[in-house]
Parts: sequence; structure tokens; C-alpha cells
Amino acid sequence: MSAILFIIILLVLVLVHEFGHFITAKKLGMRVDEFGFGFPPRALKLFKKGETLYSLNWLPLGGFVKIFGENPDEKSVDGADKARSFVNRPKWAQAIVLVAGVVMNILLAWILISFGYATGMPTSAGSAPKGAQITNSEIVVLSTATDSPAEIAGLLPGDKIISLVLAKDGVVKPSTLDEFKSFVGAHPNQHITFNIERGKEQKAFDIVPKAGLVDGKEGIGISMDMIGVVKLNPIRAFWEGAKMTGYMLKSTAVGMWNLLSSAVVGKADLASVSGPIGIAGIVGDAYKFGIGYLLSFAALISVNLAIINLIPFPALDGGRLLFLLIEKIKGSRIKPAISNTVNAVGFFLLIGLMLVVTYHDILKLIK
Repeated sequence: MSAILFIIILLVLVLVHEFGHFITAKKLGMRVDEFGFGFPPRALKLFKKGETLYSLNWLPLGGFVKIFGENPDEKSVDGADKARSFVNRPKWAQAIVLVAGVVMNILLAWILISFGYATGMPTSAGSAPKGAQITNSEIVVLSTATDSPAEIAGLLPGDKIISLVLAKDGVVKPSTLDEFKSFVGAHPNQHITFNIERGKEQKAFDIVPKAGLVDGKEGIGISMDMIGVVKLNPIRAFWEGAKMTGYMLKSTAVGMWNLLSSAVVGKADLASVSGPIGIAGIVGDAYKFGIGYLLSFAALISVNLAIINLIPFPALDGGRLLFLLIEKIKGSRIKPAISNTVNAVGFFLLIGLMLVVTYHDILKLIK
């Protein structure tokens, strides 16, 4: 299920990104030769509308748009239809087409978060919009520490802690994180029954708190939060969705900058970066928390896709924008053979990076 959800989310996000390139290229008079669902090799020609072929391809991980002249050749530079070639359009028009995919991903993130707030968004009590009412607050497990009592017993991210049972104290239903921590910390080396809700199931786990997991106290090795549901009217949801999208953009950009800065000096920890396999696992965890979490995570991936594409690296939209800037400054076009070669090398480097990250994802699964 996790893999299927990940493929669906990625397909939607990439298609939305490519639609941005597609529609702006069309509106600005460029020739669009193909809009592909999935990545080649081609499986089926769906239909042709006007000059654009719509195709279905074998790798269901997104899609692509083939704009005439985006990768310049003799025909697109000096051929019969050169006036409609991407490379021969004004620099501002090329820039709009390149940026459009990023804009579409940001807009999609905004829509997803706004929809979540309008229908009921699971939200941490500490990060709820000001003045918003939080309903159905519960203690939710966010993660378990490796080899901790909680992990060994079988607690999982997304579990809702309903009550704690100790023979001499009976049933305790903590209503705050402090109550939970105080109760667990006050009963070292004692068997506590944790009654939890996992999806539609009720489960019980016998766990003994141990020292060393929390400074100065016993613990079971979990991170947790008070999670409730925030539901806003459509106008407020739209506004809070914009604010949250802005926060995601800022934090993602800062995180990306820190990672790239570390990479330049050879200190980047690629093992901490998740590739497709790792993200598929996170999608599964988000789905366990509920549809609101899944929408939020899809929005976060969409924002990450936007930021990554703006990086001035060959083969990415940011790299092509950098080429446009260089051409504008020097007053002449970069030779097609040079730009195409640089973009091709950049593409293969990106594939190599993806393979390294995927390798680390597999190692994490094995461990």
C-alpha cells in the first residue's frame, strides 16, 4: 500500500509540475510535441490533439513535456517552424515556462493544506493557528527509539495512547503530555500496560520503563505529541494554508541550503537523506496517522520538488534559468552542443546521486 500511495502522489505532483510547463508554453505560442504520462519507454499513444501527442509510458513515476527547441538542434534553431521554438522565444517567455512548474507545485501545496484545514486537519496542540479550536486531542506516538522498550514491545508511529494500567493504581487516562511523563517516570522498573488505538484496532502492550532514555528520568523511548483536529472556515483555511505553505518553503529552502553547503565542504550526510524507497515508507506512516497527515506530507513533497527544481544545477529548471541569465549577460546564445552536453551530464549525475541515496535507503531497511 505504501508503494502504491507513493507512486500515486509522485505521479500527481510531477504531472502538476509538467502541466505548468505545458500550459505556459502553449499560451506563449511555443510548439509542444508531447505530453507524457509516466517516463519512457513509451507504452501507448493515447491520442493526438492538435500538434501535441499524449502518451502513456512504462515508468509510472510522473510525466514529461517535450517542448520544441527546449534542447536546441539545427531544426529548432533555423528550421521552418523556428518562430515557435522554445530557444527562439524571448528570454522572459522562456523564463516563465521554466518557472511555471515550480509555481504549480507551490500552488498545489497551498490547495492541499487549505483543503486539509477546511475539512479537518490533524494538528499539534503547540502549532495550531491562533484562536483555532482543537478537538479530540490525543497523545500520539511520533517515533520510537531503536532498541527501546517501546520498540521492542511493538509500539508504532501513529499509535494513540488511550490509557495506562498499573496493578496498584488502576487505570490512568493522561490528558496531557506532562501527566503521561510524570506517570511513566514515577514507576521505574514496573510493568505498565499501554492501551492504544491503531487505526480501528485496540491493542495492549506491556512495557517496563528504564533509565537512560530521558535525562534524569525513566522512559520507554518514544517521541510523542498532543494531536487534535483543527477545522476552519474556508476563508480562514485558505489564509492559514498560505501561511503554512510559506513556512514550508522557508524551512525547506534553509534545509536544502544547509545540505548543499555541507556537500561543498565534503561534510554532507547522504545517509540522512531519503530517496524514493525511504519516502515510500514515510508515506505509509503518514497514511497510518490519517488522510490529513497524508495531505500535509504530499504538500511537503510538492514544496520540496519546487525547491529542488530551482537549484541552479544542469538538467533542473534552475540550471536552465542560469543558462538564460548567462545568455542575457553575454548577449549571445550558448552553443546548443554545449548546453545539451552540460544538461546531459547533469542528468546522469542526478541519477547517480539518486542511486547512492537509494542504496542508503536499502541499508536502513536491512538494519
